[in-house]
Amino acid sequence: MDILDKVYGCLLGGMIGDAMGTPTEGKEPEVIEAKFGWVDDFEGDGTDDSLLKYLLCDALLETVGYATSDDWAEVWIKKRDEIAGPKRGKFFISVQHTFRKLLSGYLPRTASIGNMPSSSSAMSISPVGIVNAGHPRMAAAQAQELGSLIHTGDVSFCQDGAAAIAAAVAAAFCEDATVETVLEAATRYLKPASGREVRDLIARSVALAREKGEYKAFRQAYHASFRQRIGCDTRETVPAVFGLCWLSKGNARDAIVYSANFGRDTDTIATMAGAIVRALNGASGLPPEWVRKAEAYSDRDQRELAERLVLVAGEKAALETAAWGALRG
Repeated sequence: MDILDKVYGCLLGGMIGDAMGTPTEGKEPEVIEAKFGWVDDFEGDGTDDSLLKYLLCDALLETVGYATSDDWAEVWIKKRDEIAGPKRGKFFISVQHTFRKLLSGYLPRTASIGNMPSSSSAMSISPVGIVNAGHPRMAAAQAQELGSLIHTGDVSFCQDGAAAIAAAVAAAFCEDATVETVLEAATRYLKPASGREVRDLIARSVALAREKGEYKAFRQAYHASFRQRIGCDTRETVPAVFGLCWLSKGNARDAIVYSANFGRDTDTIATMAGAIVRALNGASGLPPEWVRKAEAYSDRDQRELAERLVLVAGEKAALETAAWGALRG
């Protein structure tokens, strides 16, 4: 297993999905078909999905992979121009709400109170799966903690969506990982009572994908029964990701393209699906032109970032192994 290739693929897959889904974001499937036909290419570097992911990468790099919601908040404030600068219009209201409260002196644990549901944490959480590679239980727990910066209280199910994505990414790094083991890991570590709603929605989506067995039939049936009040609700986006991952059989090109044409919050669905399937299969399976374009458009050197995250993942694992070894004496 080439872990660097997998990490690089996870980063690229997420960014490409974000960029490919940008033109179709917020549109109904029939509108996408009428306006674009079939979207299978991209331009640009995406939206707040990628921008928030990079801020989370920075927090993880600064903490040897142990970032908490406080650490993530500190990066938001330190790099405030990333959110308040020229790209501020890309950030969803939930992020802007938290950000303004943080700048006003609110504690990170209270800044998210009153936020509406969104996928803001789930869409950016894949680096947590990277630094916990092969350890989906830990990835889910850390994602729950980090997700509290944006969603708490009556929208805390959004933390569960983040936990499912992080666990899936972490499981994708296991030596014997398959699409099925990744899907299973996504729900295994959600809290048994508190996480039941998201766990059941993911299970229903995968079951629907198995039943329909074909993309357009799945898309039509999904939109008929899984929609929430707003399209970026985690309870709509995250289950769709896992249904599409199953339909794609782990093929990154299919997973990303399916997501970009799916309708509603397409950029977020595509960035999550792209991160998962490329963590499973690595960057080497991506179309070379996609890789070239992603690197050209990105403000961050994706390979360098991948190398730094691999080092942090290794250091984190070594620290934990050493702690256990010290206990055993």
